Amino acid sequence: MFKLDGIKDMNQEERMRYMILLVKGQLSSEQDDLANISNITGIIMACADRLNWAGFYILRDNELVLGPFQGLPACNRISMGKGVCGKAVETRETQLVPDVHLFPGHIACDSQSNSELVIPIIKNNRVYGVLDLDSPEKNRFTELEEKYFTNLVELLNQNINWEKI
Repeated sequence: MFKLDGIKDMNQEERMRYMILLVKGQLSSEQDDLANISNITGIIMACADRLNWAGFYILRDNELVLGPFQGLPACNRISMGKGVCGKAVETRETQLVPDVHLFPGHIACDSQSNSELVIPIIKNNRVYGVLDLDSPEKNRFTELEEKYFTNLVELLNQNINWEKI
């Protein structure tokens, strides 16, 4: 059972540390990878405020396919190099986008999204997908969050067999 008492009183770094603690608890108590990444989207939404979407896109046949998420329905497929997610896969680099409307080729799955943070999932030098976070606020994401979400993906890489997802 997840306890979220007091999270509203936490500052940004305390929320991020708590999120990592909850993710570790999830990963230690469940062996099914799909169940884990599904619940992790819920943990993210509970711990990171001012988000309207959090989820995974899984790379299949050079195309990102929608995976577990929380938020409004999203694009089912994203081509390599297209949008913020496709760019993260193509460049193998995190994309922290303060204003998605200024990002060349942005794909508007949810018209309410104004900023985005996308962390590529790379394990053993192979790209498996991305963790995608959207916010209705411009300039929502910070370098601190980028650091913690990168750590979250690294933690997942230690525990998730992406080839079976």
